[in-house]
Amino acid sequence: MVRVLVAAQILSGAGLAAGVTVGALLAKDMLDSTGLAGLPSALLTAGSALAAVAVGRISHARGRRPGLAAGYLIGAIGGLGVVAAAVVDDPVLLFAALFVYGAGNATNLQARYAGADLADASHRGRAIATVLVATTLGGVVGPNLAAPTGALAESLGIPHLAGPFLLAAAAYAMAALVLTLWLRPDPLLLARTLPVEGDASVAENGTAAPATRSGGGVAVGALVMAVTQLVMVAIMTMTPVHIHDHGHGTAASGLVIAIHVGAMYLPSPLTGWLVDRYGRLPVAAAAGLILLAAGLLAATAPGESVALLALALALLGLGWNFGLLAGTAIVADAVPVATRAKTQGVVDVSIAIAGAAGGLGSGLVVAAASYPALALTGGVLAVAVVPVIAYASRGRRELDLGARSSTAE
Repeated sequence: MVRVLVAAQILSGAGLAAGVTVGALLAKDMLDSTGLAGLPSALLTAGSALAAVAVGRISHARGRRPGLAAGYLIGAIGGLGVVAAAVVDDPVLLFAALFVYGAGNATNLQARYAGADLADASHRGRAIATVLVATTLGGVVGPNLAAPTGALAESLGIPHLAGPFLLAAAAYAMAALVLTLWLRPDPLLLARTLPVEGDASVAENGTAAPATRSGGGVAVGALVMAVTQLVMVAIMTMTPVHIHDHGHGTAASGLVIAIHVGAMYLPSPLTGWLVDRYGRLPVAAAAGLILLAAGLLAATAPGESVALLALALALLGLGWNFGLLAGTAIVADAVPVATRAKTQGVVDVSIAIAGAAGGLGSGLVVAAASYPALALTGGVLAVAVVPVIAYASRGRRELDLGARSSTAE
């Protein structure tokens, strides 16, 4: 079961990263406008919001297998639509196709919950990490295929920048096929048949504290993931444009994005261990501080320095990874298996909306001010999660004290 999820994540990672690498460049080329270069990312993540609800509802009703497979198949159709839009040079079709293409992104994120369906609270972070890290291989390979897939597209009479979307469509379609054929038994349906173990039991290290097992826990987890998604998407979206504007080609952009995507997923085993060992809330707070460092470095790095921008994007990916794993574990702790898929779908809507805002706003900020201003703003915004985490930590301690007092009585 885990191997099937891993295989699907490798394929979907290639599809996701390939499109991210050139989406903004394609829009800028077709519209001849930097201000609208962030629109593809916004549309992609807006499509992700709708798809997150759909995938969550299908998974709730019929299981993870049909939900995830449907999401990837729709993403593949969107990828082909982007190629068609580039061929006929139709921006309206491009934007509609990118909206549909966002389903692949939403499904890639939803798959992480499948890894947690059969895990107990003390190992939940590592279970989520196992699925996430599988995206690394595809995510690193995908952007580096931007140049060769572009050359292949040109040989077929398709615009160069549409080439990576050919790869994305094929990768998403293959991921849907793998899940449909081999994800058996379905992890969510199987989890519903198992005895409910005391998720309410508190681990000695407090990793699954009662403060996270409530509606407030869902809100905290959703906020952490939404903020980290907004900041990550905003800075990531405009970095290829920033690199291109300083005289570098698609290969340089692909390398930087590949490093970024690798940092988003490769540290997952370590992050999962940290989440289980030291708690969800400390790792979530660390995410905000890492994203601040990423924003500061991106803002101060010379545009000619691909190496420094790559380092900044690596920190950006790492901060996102910390936020996503910690937030996912918080949400998984807070909801019972009977309503898990539906709630997780709703949570991912907030993540997608935040990403859409980051993608749309990124181009406008760069056009009105500059890329360094965007990066600095994103870094400062990321720190907003720290006081929320501090408040949630205080609430957890108060609940712990109350529980001890009741036990003493």
